[in-house]
Amino acid sequence: MSSDEPGGATAFAVSCPTPLVDTNRILLGHGSGGTMTADLITRCFLPAFRNPYLDKLDDQAVVSAGGARLAFTTDSYVVTPLFFPGGDIGRLAVNGTVNDLAMAGARPLYLSAAFILEEGFPLGDLQRIVQSMATAAEAAGVLLVTGDTKVVGRGKADGCFVTTTGIGIIEHGGEISASRARPGDRVIVSGPIAEHGMAIMAARAELELEMPVVSDTAPLHELVQHMLGSHDEIHCLRDPTRGGVATALCEIARRSGVGVVLDEQAIPVREPVRGICELLGFDPLYVANEGRLVAVVAARDADDVLARMRECADGREARVIGEVVEDPARLVVLRTRIGGRRVVDPLAGEQLPRIC
Repeated sequence: MSSDEPGGATAFAVSCPTPLVDTNRILLGHGSGGTMTADLITRCFLPAFRNPYLDKLDDQAVVSAGGARLAFTTDSYVVTPLFFPGGDIGRLAVNGTVNDLAMAGARPLYLSAAFILEEGFPLGDLQRIVQSMATAAEAAGVLLVTGDTKVVGRGKADGCFVTTTGIGIIEHGGEISASRARPGDRVIVSGPIAEHGMAIMAARAELELEMPVVSDTAPLHELVQHMLGSHDEIHCLRDPTRGGVATALCEIARRSGVGVVLDEQAIPVREPVRGICELLGFDPLYVANEGRLVAVVAARDADDVLARMRECADGREARVIGEVVEDPARLVVLRTRIGGRRVVDPLAGEQLPRIC
């Protein structure tokens, strides 16, 4: 969608909305978190590494060790720009890994971090990123206990890439997975969507906004622990990062063998974010979030869970945005503001490159 030209100017290019999927080369769309990513995993990685833990394809693996249930996850961060309104690649890396653990209901404990640095990268920028990671880790109550650093030649890494791995402990007795949605369940989102992706987009385009949009990046484990404070049935949790809320719900529908019906009027989007989306031609449902979660909860428990979410700062604006229905076609359908319906497909290719 956008690229930085020499001299700091930003250019926008129009590309075909339907990506080439029958290819023997890796395309940007393979990193979208949508259909092309799923196809790459199915064709390349699952056949090589198939096992019961990996086959679940959740945000983390839940494993047992010494009688304890542990959540284990890893993620890489290649965002550009490295510093953006509301955060930077370091804060994003810590919060993103903490949130992947939290989506299993885990309490995060330990992180590792690996840095790939490009020759010539300013040391001051690296120190700024490291300090941001340290601050985020302290705020999340996790320790960074090991790591690695590699340096590659100029032009080989776009400055700095970060990979983080996390381990957390699961202390509740339930199972939270994308395969557990049931007809009648309610779909809850923890707050206004699309803020991270549009903050990145505004920074790239150097937009001068009357009301600045900042990334929503934040750790969500305390919100999740508060949600788990009773015996209510929380079936699925997802942090809708790449591909946004739409792609997260399409994954849940496909894995659980159900349909989802969303109410467009109930989906919270702040006006500055909506304005940028309309200006640049993006659908907020497909834009990345880094401090929001989607929960699928048994209908009888939805009001209680929603009330507990609203007691926390990160869930104060939580809303029910839809429900799970029986549907052999496993479709996500949006009831629009004007009374129509449209199918919400998973993201096909890359909508916003290098957002996380």
